[in-house]
Amino acid sequence: MAEAGLHQSLSQQMRLAPQMQQSLQVLQAPTLELRSLIQQELDENPVLEMEVDEISLEEQGLDKDCELDDFNDEFTALAALDDDWREEQRLERKQNASGTAEASERHQFMMDSLVEPITLQEHLMEQLGTSNLDAEQREVGELLIGNIDDDGFLNTPISELCIVTGIPLPRLERLKALIQSFEPPGVCAENLRECLLIQLERQGKAQSLEHRIIDNHIDDLARHRFPNIARKLGITIDHVSRAAESIAKLDPRPGQVYATNPNLYITPDVLIERDMSSGELEFKVAINNEQIPHLKISNTYKDIMASGASAATARAYIRDKIRNGKFLIKSIHQRQETIRKISEELVTRQKPFFLAGPSKLQPLTMATIADTVGVHETTVSRAISGKYMHTPHGVFEMKYFFTPGYQTEGGESMSNTSVKRAIADLVKAEPPAKPLSDAAIVRALDEKGIEIARRTVAKYRDELNILPSHLRKAY
Repeated sequence: MAEAGLHQSLSQQMRLAPQMQQSLQVLQAPTLELRSLIQQELDENPVLEMEVDEISLEEQGLDKDCELDDFNDEFTALAALDDDWREEQRLERKQNASGTAEASERHQFMMDSLVEPITLQEHLMEQLGTSNLDAEQREVGELLIGNIDDDGFLNTPISELCIVTGIPLPRLERLKALIQSFEPPGVCAENLRECLLIQLERQGKAQSLEHRIIDNHIDDLARHRFPNIARKLGITIDHVSRAAESIAKLDPRPGQVYATNPNLYITPDVLIERDMSSGELEFKVAINNEQIPHLKISNTYKDIMASGASAATARAYIRDKIRNGKFLIKSIHQRQETIRKISEELVTRQKPFFLAGPSKLQPLTMATIADTVGVHETTVSRAISGKYMHTPHGVFEMKYFFTPGYQTEGGESMSNTSVKRAIADLVKAEPPAKPLSDAAIVRALDEKGIEIARRTVAKYRDELNILPSHLRKAY
């Protein structure tokens, strides 16, 4: 039996220092998240202030001769850092001055357009409130509405609700029918069949062919088995096809129109603009510094350090906070510079995209950009995470520009995004009665010099939300 005792062992572990963790957090944070992070630091670090006036740190007294226990060099570096960044912002503001009023007007219009969304349950409760119901009926109605999901379906059958709650089934069915008369049409159904039938009945099509197909042949309809439906109903395939087109206009998820969908406003971190100043079309990279608060070290605390009259513990505390503040300012500046360098390299590598659009997107890996910029591949990954670029062709997430690719027979590189677009174009141009199978798409791409496996075509087709050929066939 082994003896119990105390034993010592040595092991090595890598742990990031708090400042390094903060630096990585700053690099990875999108613009709006970075603003929150900066606000948190402003709340926690008393020596940090948000710069408002156009006054350099030298004018604030940062570089005057003061005894700071070897802190002068750090203050000088901070002042230089601040001046460099301020000069960049001044030039960018000067270049964008003409569009400031228009941009401000657009921003105000966007803010005025934001409204608090109403949920499906709230919308149904409002309609329930206007119904002529007694207290007991209203309670049953609220119970049913509480069991309706965001798609508009009753997620617990009323037969189960009857058992669980003890409410008589006829009463539940009466309130269910009442709620099914509310807007949007199709709510409070227990399944897709019932949902679609409600919508047809609300349109006055209770005796229509569409109603018969959904009521009795919805499985064949889902599998696009039009000949089976035509044979069972004794009608032509053309009649079934036209009825299917009408059914396709119904809403299979009526509650989604009220689904919680916050007004998302993307703030691009990088702006790409056309530049003809050299006589040829070039693209200029501008980093969006306007959305990031500019920080400085408070004069009050600099004066306290310079006076030398405060206690040693107070000076140590202030020195620590100043170091932390300086590191945050440096991290923000480094973040912007890293994003700038990566963006400039992206513009160089993806110039065909900026000239002609997504169809000309080139294969590109993060490792390629990392080698050129002189950083680690993980740094590139963090720097582009959640960042957006405003281009002449729209706003794109920066990771959109990194994509694997294929080599055509002509020796040209082609990104998988371009291959997907080629597949979409082939499907768009196919004969409706004879849609292209995945194998046929492979052959068509091969004729274009793009060698690709059939399973890859199937994968890309799914990503493009394109149905298989037998479900695309028009009879």
